[in-house]
Amino acid sequence: MRIAIYPGTFDPLTNGHLDIIKRARHLFDHVIVAVTTNPAKSPLFSINERIEMIQSSIKKMKNVTVDRFGDLLVNYAQRKKAVAIIRGLRATSDFEFEFQMALINRKLSHKVITVFLMPHEKYCYLNSTIVKEVASFHGDVSHFVPAPVHARLIEKFKTRSGSKT
Repeated sequence: MRIAIYPGTFDPLTNGHLDIIKRARHLFDHVIVAVTTNPAKSPLFSINERIEMIQSSIKKMKNVTVDRFGDLLVNYAQRKKAVAIIRGLRATSDFEFEFQMALINRKLSHKVITVFLMPHEKYCYLNSTIVKEVASFHGDVSHFVPAPVHARLIEKFKTRSGSKT
């Protein structure tokens, strides 16, 4: 079985992420969406909330599951017997960092390859930070995120704005 890992913080999952998952599931027998924490980021949602939102968004996809990890990605991939790490590239600005990471991962484990996938062009401008910013000002992000994520964003920012007054 060809297993691929799609790692990220997914804070929150966007339609761009979902597009990458859909593309990857047609290339591999099984895709694991691996949610992690990043010490350089302050997430809006807890890791459990992010996992729940992803699970709700992919529930009809038979060969996709959600997991969490907190160690070196290549070690996690090897434990899961993955043959590939999926990375999304929205623009050329993403490429340099992702290329460096792919080379480091290859050096750490030659058994796991990195596969770069581009989302549909309608999602190339989209990222979680932009979604959170628009949602924080109560802008409509329903076209940017799956319905379960949209509901959580509304709930989160309603609670936050209500607590400030």
